[in-house]
Amino acid sequence: MENVNIEKLHSDLLTVNMGPQHPATHGVLRVEIKTDSEIVAEATPYIGYLHRCMEKHAENLDYRGVIPFVDRMDYLGAMSMEWGYALAIEKMLGTEVPKRAEYIRVIVAELQRVASHLMYFGTYAIDLGAFTPFLYAFQDREEILRLFEELSGARLLYNYIWIGGVWNDITDEQLRRIEKFCDKMDENLDKYHALVGMNKIFRDRTANVGVITPEQAYEFGATGPVLRGSGVNWDLRKNKTYGIYDQFDFDVIVGKGEMGTVGDCWDRYYVRMFEMKESLKILRQAVAGIEEGPVMGKVPKIIKVPEGEIYVKTECPRGELGYHIVSDGGKTPYRLKVKSSCFTHVSMLPELGKGQMIADFVATIGSIDIVLGEVDR
Repeated sequence: MENVNIEKLHSDLLTVNMGPQHPATHGVLRVEIKTDSEIVAEATPYIGYLHRCMEKHAENLDYRGVIPFVDRMDYLGAMSMEWGYALAIEKMLGTEVPKRAEYIRVIVAELQRVASHLMYFGTYAIDLGAFTPFLYAFQDREEILRLFEELSGARLLYNYIWIGGVWNDITDEQLRRIEKFCDKMDENLDKYHALVGMNKIFRDRTANVGVITPEQAYEFGATGPVLRGSGVNWDLRKNKTYGIYDQFDFDVIVGKGEMGTVGDCWDRYYVRMFEMKESLKILRQAVAGIEEGPVMGKVPKIIKVPEGEIYVKTECPRGELGYHIVSDGGKTPYRLKVKSSCFTHVSMLPELGKGQMIADFVATIGSIDIVLGEVDR
């Protein structure tokens, strides 16, 4: 052994690009990963592939003309994108929204939440190697898209919630269909949870993986299901209510660490699955209580917003969405700035990725449920 020449093995980190079109990145996001074998040493997200300069563009559009652009931020939650913007302008104008329109807004927003969470459920299963849940999710989501198409004429970018109300009324037949959908969806969610959430492989892939502590969630400014998955009871529909949400009885779902650690990927799955149940609860109450009347308030043909500024935030499927609007009294916004939840959640990836196995990092990215159109705007 004395004659053995021991040469020290030199190794470098390997750089791997995940994206910009990788299925696990859920849109055009590139994450540059430096790996030490299978372990992620560094993860750096690069954004901007979808940037449309929407906020600057809005300064050259009249207030009504901005709505189709906000649709394109979170194209899986377009109804919720519209509502927040309309709410901000209505508050600046002092416009009263008819009660029937308020009910319809709640109905379409909660249907949108269900559709968005179903998309998460299906695509997250694909991230982890299961295809069948994706088909179930799209089958259910199709019923919501069909209704939205009847209401607005579009399947994805609706331009339905207008300043002062909604573009089109909802019929009694459509309300009955929503009731039936709620009954069916309630049963389906139980089956899906048994099929996926309680599945041993799924639990092994998500429990104790990608843990976001409540402290980390606060530090990064996480909101929505990501924040609630960390055990924090915060939902704008309850805590800073808007519209007519204060009239409905529903619970805020938070992560409890039932399968592992509070704030892991399984908890974020759990929050979204059971939030859909709460949305169904709200939908039943809204359909039962909807009032007759107009669906559009008194809004001038040419909207001029009084000079001033406002910040309004609402609870969207992926978290809080804030609009900061500055008006100089003219027909177009002087300045429009959006605070989006997905942008915040992407900023957590370097912290979450460090030290994880590559396969676990895929599970972590999927669990924060990002839409890059909202990140880039």
